[in-house]
Amino acid sequence: MAKVRSQFVCQNCGAAYSQWLGQCSACKEWNTLVEEVRDRVEERRGTPAITKNRNPQAIALADIATQDGPRIPLSDRELARVLGGGIVPGSIVLIGGEPGIGKSTLLLQTALRNPHLKTLYVSGEESEHQVKMRAERLQAGGLGNGAADGSSCFVLTETNTQNIFKQIQALQPTLVVIDSVQTLHTAALDASPGSVGQVRECTSELMRFAKTTDIPFVLIGHITKDGFIAGPKVLEHMVDCVLQFEGDRDHAYRLLRPLKNRFGSTNELGIYEMQGSGLVEVEDPSQVLLGRRDDRPSGVVVAATMEGMRPLLIEVQALVSSAVYGTPQRSSTGFDLRRMNMLLAVMEKRCGFRLGQKDVFLNLAGGFRVEEPAIDLAVVCAVLSSNADIAVPMDTCFCGEVGLTGEIRPVTRTEQRIAEAAKLGFGRIFVPKGTKGIPRQDTIEVVQVGRVDEVLGQLFG
Repeated sequence: MAKVRSQFVCQNCGAAYSQWLGQCSACKEWNTLVEEVRDRVEERRGTPAITKNRNPQAIALADIATQDGPRIPLSDRELARVLGGGIVPGSIVLIGGEPGIGKSTLLLQTALRNPHLKTLYVSGEESEHQVKMRAERLQAGGLGNGAADGSSCFVLTETNTQNIFKQIQALQPTLVVIDSVQTLHTAALDASPGSVGQVRECTSELMRFAKTTDIPFVLIGHITKDGFIAGPKVLEHMVDCVLQFEGDRDHAYRLLRPLKNRFGSTNELGIYEMQGSGLVEVEDPSQVLLGRRDDRPSGVVVAATMEGMRPLLIEVQALVSSAVYGTPQRSSTGFDLRRMNMLLAVMEKRCGFRLGQKDVFLNLAGGFRVEEPAIDLAVVCAVLSSNADIAVPMDTCFCGEVGLTGEIRPVTRTEQRIAEAAKLGFGRIFVPKGTKGIPRQDTIEVVQVGRVDEVLGQLFG
């Protein structure tokens, strides 16, 4: 009788060992090794049926015909923008995000909004009735143009990959949604669903099936407490596109950000607003984020930032007050706290403001989180505006990176930031000195500044 072969796989990084260890030597995590039986995996691995006859022969690169196949169009403009214009046939898209952020809602309403697509929605976490209840809620709220009664969306509650392949062969859908990949399991591997081995093996089977049938798959993936997609890192290398669904559950806005895209740019961004009827596309996010501009108190300025290739104007709010409890408090929402402390040190050292004994609170309106350094100048102006209790003019916005010596450094895509500010009716924008390629503007005044004290002199005198 043949000996059963097994290995111990780390559930955090996917490293394999021949014997159990208390600590994984690759990621240094403790008690993450789980035994997985790999007895004749290649013999037990199911081979999906191939609908195309492909001859596996080497072809010279010069003899390969250029083929730019049409993408599958989507009525959701935000999702189509992030994917690069639509779904590529035979591709695999992985969407990750926190629980309850709206991943299942996004894909279900995509299936309902595109009645020209025969979609198979495979749910391993919910029953048919639960999916039906969510679909009725989306349909009752109105799905906009192209809304359908769901006759082109088919629901399958199954976790075995071989049974899923049989249903796909019988139905021949245009798009397959897997919710979620951590619930799938294959008979080729004796391991529990959600383990590193099962996730890797199931994704490999889905990838082979998609490439041989040209049926695109959209996978929903769980994330860990650190915010990374659960499973081995090789999972992100196997798929064609990785999307991250971000957002604060206390706010209505959601961001769909591409982390990897083999068929498009990773500099795009999709913005949604969570409502009772589902996710609604935000076509003009700057107008929504700024809100009312008729009355702006001190400590509130507008920053021109970039989210991928998309210019956004975000309201930066600061509050500076005397420290009541002795030790000054520093709090930041949506902005890196360490960078805020650096900017406070620059204001105190280079500009002469005494902020060491004052509480400083910073907030980016709308629940957005910005890591771009071009928002530095707006943060400095907001803090000093609150400290002096002098309001910044409502028609002024800022962009620029602040260095340790107090200089304002140039940022990328300044012309797009200026055009966005001019479109929203701003009359003046402060940009770094030496910025090249600024077009002549008749509707907005472009002020180039080289140091922080120059900006303060023009704003506060």
